[in-house]
Amino acid sequence: MNKFMNEALKEAKKAYKINEVPVGCIIVKDGKIISRGYNKREKTQNPLAHAEIICINKACKKLNNWRLDGCDLYVTLQPCQMCLGAIKQARISNVYYGAKTEDVPDDISTYIECRECSEILSDFFKYLRNK
Repeated sequence: MNKFMNEALKEAKKAYKINEVPVGCIIVKDGKIISRGYNKREKTQNPLAHAEIICINKACKKLNNWRLDGCDLYVTLQPCQMCLGAIKQARISNVYYGAKTEDVPDDISTYIECRECSEILSDFFKYLRNK
């Protein structure tokens, strides 16, 4: 598995542990991770608290700039429309995701097949159904 996708998966596991949909994200600049995030919608009761949005906010603070040119974003699930908009606005150079979703047309991201990214989501929703 791609080492950066593996780091995003670690973030997804943090979300899983607090009963959030397990999506994790990292942003990389010059080969170094500059920010991390995972879903916190339930915890914060904020519909905007997606992993990507949290990660983008942290990267902007770290770089003291809203422009994230030259940055790559790795996320465990294909970004939703809201997150794609934020990614475009932040001018992130490349986006890689590990699990596909059927309902989001996405022409700016690259799929990196990651069985573990799909499995953690499946496991989470099985857990919810059996709860």
